[in-house]
Amino acid sequence: MIISASRRTDIPAFYHRWFINRIKAGFLLTRNPYNAKQIRRISLAVEDVDAIVFWTRNAEKLIKHLPSLVDYNYYFQYTITGYPKLLEKHLPNTHKSIDTFSRLSDIIGPDKVIWRYDPILVSNLTPIDEHKRKFEKIAKLLNGKTRKVVISFADLYQKTERNLNIIQNFKYHDILENRLELLDLCSHLVDVCKVYNLDIETCAEDINLDNIGIGRGKCIDENLLNKLFDLNLSSLKDSNQRTECGCIKSIDIGDYNTCLHGCSYCYATYSETSVKKNQLKHDLNSPFLLGGIEDVNPNLLTKPIFQQSLF
Repeated sequence: MIISASRRTDIPAFYHRWFINRIKAGFLLTRNPYNAKQIRRISLAVEDVDAIVFWTRNAEKLIKHLPSLVDYNYYFQYTITGYPKLLEKHLPNTHKSIDTFSRLSDIIGPDKVIWRYDPILVSNLTPIDEHKRKFEKIAKLLNGKTRKVVISFADLYQKTERNLNIIQNFKYHDILENRLELLDLCSHLVDVCKVYNLDIETCAEDINLDNIGIGRGKCIDENLLNKLFDLNLSSLKDSNQRTECGCIKSIDIGDYNTCLHGCSYCYATYSETSVKKNQLKHDLNSPFLLGGIEDVNPNLLTKPIFQQSLF
């Protein structure tokens, strides 16, 4: 079993204490995001967890808890983009993010900290030349601290565009609609990666960039997991993810509308109002990330079992 912590929110940044409490308790509970009455008990016993994949933009507060995870296999998908504060309201500055990334890499090794430069959003605040400059600068500062970078291009969902359109005088466009612009940027990224010995892959993208040296990646990757931790995981794709996603099956333990970073392009946050309301529901001692156990079958709180997927 692979635990994804989490595509839906930044558990290392905001819910690290809750997560470590659940590690100590040996289980947690999740609700189907589309049907709250469907509840699962997820075992966190070492023998039941093949690995944990953390997704974060700030691992600072989780670093001190790493001794509690000494018996677990894990690696990090760690996003650093360096966008303006208008797009990333509450993130640490880029140099601080790089410092934290580097310290984490020094502790667990560069193979276990994967840099994510995503999503790539092209706009009047982040034009192509600025992406080239930022990517090269971050790659240089992370030299030796990671082996791979993952890129993706902003998905302009209706909710995403609504949040972006709130920003005054902000203009953006979909780079995937301009092939020449896309190839110009991606060719530059490949050249930078050659200088700093980085593999570069895309995340959940339909576009084929193999001819310029960018392959399709898997963020939850059985090949990497098997190599790092001497496992024998199947390559079976996670059917709960998008068609373009290559990740193998995992269990995501996060909730939507709970991330406090305030990134305007985020697909997992509908509005700041929703996030603030959900913060009031968070209890460090609850088996749920949000809410209490009032409607929970008592058997789910006591039986040391892993329930099969309900959703």
